[in-house]
Amino acid sequence: MTTLSTHVLDAALGRPAAGLVVSLDDSVTATTDADGRIRFDDPVDLGVHELVFATGPWFADQDRSTFHPVVRVAFEAGAGQEHHHVALLLSPFAYTTYRGS
Repeated sequence: MTTLSTHVLDAALGRPAAGLVVSLDDSVTATTDADGRIRFDDPVDLGVHELVFATGPWFADQDRSTFHPVVRVAFEAGAGQEHHHVALLLSPFAYTTYRGS
């Protein structure tokens, strides 16, 4: 088992993406805090998982359009790694993700 966190940054505006709903494996849902972060309370098992970022409603709440109404990020939690951090850089028409620390 390992711990998991995520961080979403609005690259177009240069600030954290606060209030963005994120689902883990279609079973746990959380919302990013004022700094655009979520630290999931329960550890995740080793293996493949998926984070689903509800970007469409988040942009709509700001009266902004987006090309990607949902961003899905699959990742593998590997053995010997105490913590996994999945970062998402988001803009209305592009996104990138990486493994953070």
